[in-house]
Amino acid sequence: MQNTDSYQSPLASRYASKQMRSLFSLDTRSQTWRKLWVALAQGEHMLGLPVTMEQVNELREHVNDINYDVIAEQEKKIRHDVMAHVYAYGLVCPNAKGIIHLGATSCYVTDNADILIYREALALVKTKLLSVIANLAKFANEYKSLPTLGYTHFQPAQPVTVGKRASLWIQDFMLDMDELVFVNDSLLLLGSKGTTGTQASFLELFEGDHKKVKELDAYIAQAFGMPGVYPVSGQTYPRKVDSRILNMLSSLAQSAYRFAGDLRLLQHMHEVEEPFEKNQVGSSAMAYKRNPMRSERICSLARYLMANSQNAAMTASTQWMERTLDDSANRRISLPEGFLAADAILNLLLNVTDGLKVYPAVIKKNLMEQMPFMATENLLMEAVKKGGDRQELHEVIREHSMAASARMKEEGEACDLFERLLNDGRLGMTQSEFEAIMDPSKYIGRAAEQVEEYLEEFVNPMLKKHGAENVSAQIDV
Repeated sequence: MQNTDSYQSPLASRYASKQMRSLFSLDTRSQTWRKLWVALAQGEHMLGLPVTMEQVNELREHVNDINYDVIAEQEKKIRHDVMAHVYAYGLVCPNAKGIIHLGATSCYVTDNADILIYREALALVKTKLLSVIANLAKFANEYKSLPTLGYTHFQPAQPVTVGKRASLWIQDFMLDMDELVFVNDSLLLLGSKGTTGTQASFLELFEGDHKKVKELDAYIAQAFGMPGVYPVSGQTYPRKVDSRILNMLSSLAQSAYRFAGDLRLLQHMHEVEEPFEKNQVGSSAMAYKRNPMRSERICSLARYLMANSQNAAMTASTQWMERTLDDSANRRISLPEGFLAADAILNLLLNVTDGLKVYPAVIKKNLMEQMPFMATENLLMEAVKKGGDRQELHEVIREHSMAASARMKEEGEACDLFERLLNDGRLGMTQSEFEAIMDPSKYIGRAAEQVEEYLEEFVNPMLKKHGAENVSAQIDV
């Protein structure tokens, strides 16, 4: 049942997957906070503070026993979300009430939980991105030898192949994968650093024992399977980390936009199309329309995600001294929404790349209309081999090229350069010789070999290394 009487983020209600929405849910956030309080109490017990295993076990037993109404009422009263959660946790854990959050500041739960959630979100992004690359690799291999008209400045240039063009899309996403792996592998926890990052409160608790303070930090990281903690901090983990994350997601959005933008152009030319379902409506007015709505949505969401990355950049640059709170409200929006937008884009990419429709006849028609112009240099060389005068034949070809081009542009007629040159007779070549020179496969260079080599040497090993899965996505709207 939809919530119809208040605003909902379209990223949550329309576009992002249930799995990604769940990661940024209130349940996940609140339960992660409690797990962090359990780990803190467990570490303090192990290191000799007056925290009993009975208290630790009581906390563990009530991780999921969250009364949100109590929390909301308490936060309204005291204007502090973390302390409202501490209060509610204490109500269900009366024996452990007095040791919850011992020595910690709010960022112990908020920042550590954020990192843990971002780690899971990046893993989901990685799984889907791998599958997108796998889909495109299959596509590139299938069409590695199919000649198509290449473009520079969106003007006809030398022929390429459909698969070679796809390899350019893959390479962009491969670069995104490099960034994702780096960002994910670099994540560390804040740990237990205290109000200004000096760990003074914990040093006091452990009566000046520096070793135990460090052991508590290490234990918390170990408890959550993290490689360690940031060695120094203010009250928060470095906000540069958020900037790295959103920049990585922005990079993914850039690649997605490039792919979807190309596909929109190709669909305009009827060469390659995104999936179009049997009952899909392309336009409310024009019943015949087959709009590239998925690709358009990718571009639309990608613009948002690229712009969103500026939030983290501005936050990272304005962290006064050891901490300022003007990051909090922004981060509650920009980081979750950034991940939801990336997830929505990946869902669309999975759907589109798994169902691309190629029209070889249209591709050949569009290519062959331009081939006579591209083949003129080879025609000239062959005609000279047969005894012709290079300068005279160059002028023949130039005159016919200009006339054919004018006919196409001014009269809207098809290219007739092939017929003009064949019928002129001065080139001294037969129709079969003309046709052999016009074979597009003679003009694609190493396109097919480049695709084979790129897939074999780079793409397939990367997919194997990271365990690419066959992931699909349900597009609801």
